[in-house]
Amino acid sequence: MEKVKAFADWLTKWFTVIVIVWAVFNYFVPAASLWGKAYTGYMLGIVLFGMGLTLTLDDFKRILTQPLMVIVGTVAHFIIMPLIAVALCAIFHLSGPLAVGVILVGCCPSGTSSNVMSYLSRGDVALDVSIGILSTLCAPFMIPLLMQLLASQYVSVPTQSLFLNAVKVVLFPIALGVICHMIFGKKIEKVTVALPIVSQVAILLIIGVVVAANGPKLFVASSLVAIPVVILHNLCGFGFSKLMYKIYPKGFRYAQQKAITFEVGMQDSALGATLALTSFATNPLAAVPSTFFSVWHNISGSILS
Repeated sequence: MEKVKAFADWLTKWFTVIVIVWAVFNYFVPAASLWGKAYTGYMLGIVLFGMGLTLTLDDFKRILTQPLMVIVGTVAHFIIMPLIAVALCAIFHLSGPLAVGVILVGCCPSGTSSNVMSYLSRGDVALDVSIGILSTLCAPFMIPLLMQLLASQYVSVPTQSLFLNAVKVVLFPIALGVICHMIFGKKIEKVTVALPIVSQVAILLIIGVVVAANGPKLFVASSLVAIPVVILHNLCGFGFSKLMYKIYPKGFRYAQQKAITFEVGMQDSALGATLALTSFATNPLAAVPSTFFSVWHNISGSILS
């Protein structure tokens, strides 16, 4: 188990570099990952099943013990990032699938990477985890609603498909993981050591699929504009922690502000890419912003933490 943990730590430390190398490899050898296009939902389901395995009733109780901060943080996430996405689409004159992809990643819940960054920066990890849980559980309902409101001007939004796919790849795996944890208890701890490896490999496979499916379109002018948009999207999301302090100064002190910084600014881009590939299958370009986000937010988050 020590070797497994050591490898998991190594993989986490070098994950951003590995993502870049893997993306480049798939750009030149798309056949390495194209086979997985039909399985991205299952790959993400594995990640979220692992998340469920790590959750206990205490994690859910924590949401009830500090409801104001968790609710404010979750609401802020689902307001700030989608609106920033819409503003950036207008500023950069994005349209079609690329605009949809930017808004889609903005509507996603917070990514699990935010927990790591919050820990490294000595933020309130418990608050970070609680907001992450609530925002993820709300995602199947919030993503279709927000996409219909904000992205329907660019393409026809398959609201029902978004909802059903989000339920399948988010709620079912998490619920199954929580149930398994309740049944097997401490025996699960032997498995959770390997979960970071499984999750990161699954995310790499999803990124590989997106790059392979969009290879010829990635480095044309119409796609490259997504890079500065994604960078600004992420950095703007990092800038709202002080606002939380003004809303609730007794709760959002320095450690809590750090947690909010990463919770708001870091998205579950793997979910964004998966939903783009499943619900917007005829427009695979919609998955490109999520892929760029996956690479960039790990870089910016590491530097900021």
